[in-house]
Amino acid sequence: MRRVHLLLAMSALVLFSACAKKPSAPTSGEAPTGGKKKLRAAMVTDIAGIGDRSFNESAWRGLQRAQKELGAEVRFLESAKLPDYEQNLRLLAQQKYDVVIAVGFAMEDALKKVAPQFPQVIFAIVDGNAPDLPNCVSLKFREHEGSFLVGALAGAMTKTNVVGFVGGMEIPLIKKFEAGYRAGVMTTNPKAKVLIGYTGNWTDSAKGKELALSQFERGADIVYHASGQCGLGVIEAAKARGKGHFAIGVDSDQDYIAPGFVLTSMIKSVDNAVFEVCKSVQEGTFQPGTRDLGIKENGVGLSPMRYTKQLVPQQVLDKIETLRQMIAEGKLKVPQSEEELKAFQPPALP
Repeated sequence: MRRVHLLLAMSALVLFSACAKKPSAPTSGEAPTGGKKKLRAAMVTDIAGIGDRSFNESAWRGLQRAQKELGAEVRFLESAKLPDYEQNLRLLAQQKYDVVIAVGFAMEDALKKVAPQFPQVIFAIVDGNAPDLPNCVSLKFREHEGSFLVGALAGAMTKTNVVGFVGGMEIPLIKKFEAGYRAGVMTTNPKAKVLIGYTGNWTDSAKGKELALSQFERGADIVYHASGQCGLGVIEAAKARGKGHFAIGVDSDQDYIAPGFVLTSMIKSVDNAVFEVCKSVQEGTFQPGTRDLGIKENGVGLSPMRYTKQLVPQQVLDKIETLRQMIAEGKLKVPQSEEELKAFQPPALP
């Protein structure tokens, strides 16, 4: 009998101890297991779509990296027309994604309408101005710096002293590409002529090809594009013209699209910028405002030139590296407009 009483007393003690140690309620940002809440991140493409092989695709790579390295749940919504921007941003916010990326300056107005209504969601816009809100950040790039380097390479490598540039919409953002490119050409080859053309859109690859072929026919042997999907036509044109003709890609490493016919690509590290936003949100270190990324920050630069580097003399590669260092160290300011280009004085090179 005493043994039964002893067992009952011990059971009561165990039950009391268990009740005294109730699980603590999860804090904000934590799952009930005590682990971190899974980050949910999504993006809205511009009308060029996810398969543009350019900056939409690059942004998606950034989210895929967040999925792989941070365990994030990721998705994208494609925009077929301008009204889709606001609708898609709102839908993702309503679905309670932690991070929503607006890919392209054309979403500025849509973001201004949506972001204030969802203060718990972090919004980032690529190439555009974000609203001045604590949940918004702009991801901007000094494209003129990277364009200067590809221009310097084109100027040094042209055999005809004529090179080309094909832009998409003739807007200040793309004029930055053009100004930097022309300044680079001027630096390594003051005698070279730069032919300029604009498609007027981002999606008509046939128009891009038509403009590039026209520039090749007028003597250009290298054509740089900053024109979204239109640039795929520029690359097709270089391949169609054959040996001795090159395109220069943009935003992503496009060298693989036509191996041997893409001299280099001006890479804009949208993927890294998108990933860093996701990482900062997960770690609780997010800061609103503007990220301004150039050569110094490894935000822009040249592709590795896997298929063409053997064609470039070492002295030219050394010259490009010298210019890269000068820009990174603030010793060379690259023009980003027609006005600045007119006042630009090319630096002396060894």
